[in-house]
Amino acid sequence: MTTYVIGDLQGCYDELQALLKHIDYQPQSDHLWFVGDIVNRGPKSLACLRFVKQLCEQGKADMVLGNHDFHLLAAYAGLEKFTSKSDTLSEILNADDVDALMDWLRLQPLMVTHPIYQAVMVHAGIPPQWSIQEAQGYAQEVKNQLAQPDWKTFITNHLFGSEPNDWDNSLKGYERIRYIVNAFARMRFCTAKGKLEFKLKSAPKDNDSKYQPWFVFPKRRNKDYEIFFGHWSTLGAIDAYHIHATDTGCLWGGKMTAYALESKQRFTVDCEQQCKPKLKNKK
Repeated sequence: MTTYVIGDLQGCYDELQALLKHIDYQPQSDHLWFVGDIVNRGPKSLACLRFVKQLCEQGKADMVLGNHDFHLLAAYAGLEKFTSKSDTLSEILNADDVDALMDWLRLQPLMVTHPIYQAVMVHAGIPPQWSIQEAQGYAQEVKNQLAQPDWKTFITNHLFGSEPNDWDNSLKGYERIRYIVNAFARMRFCTAKGKLEFKLKSAPKDNDSKYQPWFVFPKRRNKDYEIFFGHWSTLGAIDAYHIHATDTGCLWGGKMTAYALESKQRFTVDCEQQCKPKLKNKK
């Protein structure tokens, strides 16, 4: 049995199938971890979502929610403020099984822990001030919120926004939930104390800024686990600092990655460009 951690799909269904063939995926014994952003911008978001849902319901896979998955939930709930011309969600929203898909998607976690190894999966990262045990509790708070009957109201009225960007354990209500979601699903750069910065999206550069990649701080409290994540396509493949970056830019004409947890091997397939490459951010 092998656990394969697969980077952001974002609707690239054909590439996913090519990757599974490349690794000789055995559905009766292997287990798949999907790091989130199952949908959006790629051409076959509906096929990706149905495929991952089926595997998860069969106990053959786990996934975590990414920012684009939250974007889909918001669009379904009626929030149009954050829609973009580059979105490819209409096929899902018009599907006959959209209600079942969304009821399943909203119950997916922000964090998955391996039952044997000291390894966890999130979409974007875990702030340096949180231990793994604390992060598990915070992720559960969000899952509990999304399981409520009024989850649509929560998403449309309270979830989106970049404030507060500073963590304080005394945060309460929607502000607390918003920081937790942003940390797990959007974070790239932050301070040593977990103040989030969302404008920088390019690869890290050598600088003396207080904002650094979330995983580089020497006193990071979650280094006792291997952390697998996606979200940061410009970062590339990194296996250091007790982290493993799996978003290798499939959507942008890069590669789709599967990381074999047991053997510590990376497998990739080349991907056809679906979107124009991101421009590097100016500071």
